[in-house]
Amino acid sequence: MYGLLRESLFTLDAERAHSVTLEGLRCLERLGVSRLALGSPPRLERRLFGLRFRNPVGLAAGLDKDGIAIAGLAALGFGFIEVGTVTPKPQPGSTKPRLFRLTADQALINRMGFNNLGVEHLVRRIKDVRSRIADDCPIGVNIGKNKDTPNEDAAQDYVMCASRVAEVADYITLNLSSPNTLGLRDLARVESIAPLLAAVKRCVEATPLLVKISPDMADDDLEALAKGLKNWGADGVIATNTTIARPASLTAREQAQQGGLSGAPLFERSYRTITRIAPHLSGLPLIGCGGVRTAKDAQRMTEAGASLVQIYTGLIYEGPQLIHRIVEGLKRSAS
Repeated sequence: MYGLLRESLFTLDAERAHSVTLEGLRCLERLGVSRLALGSPPRLERRLFGLRFRNPVGLAAGLDKDGIAIAGLAALGFGFIEVGTVTPKPQPGSTKPRLFRLTADQALINRMGFNNLGVEHLVRRIKDVRSRIADDCPIGVNIGKNKDTPNEDAAQDYVMCASRVAEVADYITLNLSSPNTLGLRDLARVESIAPLLAAVKRCVEATPLLVKISPDMADDDLEALAKGLKNWGADGVIATNTTIARPASLTAREQAQQGGLSGAPLFERSYRTITRIAPHLSGLPLIGCGGVRTAKDAQRMTEAGASLVQIYTGLIYEGPQLIHRIVEGLKRSAS
């Protein structure tokens, strides 16, 4: 069924198809159709950050920046949903076109630039939908800084966002790793991230605070970051965001577009990042993200140290049954 729907969606511009899909999911959930069509969410319970997850497969940030279809996405069977990236003030993001399919490579390139309607709008959306989300499907909020905020003032943006979303989020993720906001990745350097994390943690002590990291960090920087995160106030790590690298395996002509690459070609880079940082995290929980499109991919990440995984581009190409296939595969491997 999804194959036919995907064929239709792929006739549209990638960003237009994205918007149509979110609006469709929102409407289907309101009508009570989405759960009926897909059945009950698969069960493989995990407990992390003091939260209960009905299964370990979550939606990565970026797909639903403004909380348009949280309940509809949850009805697809996800074990948790991460919305955002959201910034203190609304911003339009980069000039269009800014989202590109690399269909032959099962990948996307985006340079969206944190386009979103602002933190106040997202807080209202989560409040509106919270009663329709099961307690065992946590909602995370991914936060960032506005484009016009200089790095020396970035902590103020992150503190402001965190303090506003803390009342509605089950966990908060600091996005310091998007390649599409100039200078953002500099905030993940040891000298910058330590005071930033400490400042945010002081204002949201009761809410788990995660950091999403880049797959493009040098090994020495990655190891230093991993060793320090717990002391600086992090409660967990998401590895990884998109990459600016272009693997030699890419065949689609869209590979020349600027932006972050996601999907199948990212997996090995994300997996390697997990293997590099897991031994140095001092027990911090780890969420694997980047190129997961099979149960085997998810299993490799869990064997490397991830407790949960997130998908995004795989969902675009494979459809919601991917969630069920991954959970069932993880069940079989655990039995």
